[in-house]
Amino acid sequence: MNAIGTTTRQFQDLADKFEITELVHRLGRALDEGDWDELAALYTPDATAQTPGGLAVGRTALVTQASRNHSPDRRIQHVISGILIDLDGDTAKVRANLLAVFAWGPAQDPTLGSQPRLTLGEVYRFTAARTPDGWQLSSVASAPVWSVGARPGPSAG
Repeated sequence: MNAIGTTTRQFQDLADKFEITELVHRLGRALDEGDWDELAALYTPDATAQTPGGLAVGRTALVTQASRNHSPDRRIQHVISGILIDLDGDTAKVRANLLAVFAWGPAQDPTLGSQPRLTLGEVYRFTAARTPDGWQLSSVASAPVWSVGARPGPSAG
């Protein structure tokens, strides 16, 4: 490949990695804000998720699982960092660190305010696929590494 072809490939790889990185950050935002329509749009129709919340197959199941575990009565912040992407044509393998902070307060205990009650460290592993709609996640798995605090009881949402 000549220098121009190499440069074009490098630019395409950078553009792909940027789009995939944004996709991962949009996942965090959709979960934080309970934006289930955006969450569904991030995944391929046959996507799978294996998380501490269980196994889900297909967009509808993924959104159902996420909405069950990320309800409006819980304030959750997903901080995603260390995103590493290995491109292979129209697919990619992605690894990222997740720090999830759960705070629930006034609705459940007026004396606590919105103090963090549970903090989790996990590793995300994704596969992504280039589709006619751009890059989408075709699988996600999260593996807990550590946690501090009390896990919440059943959600009120």
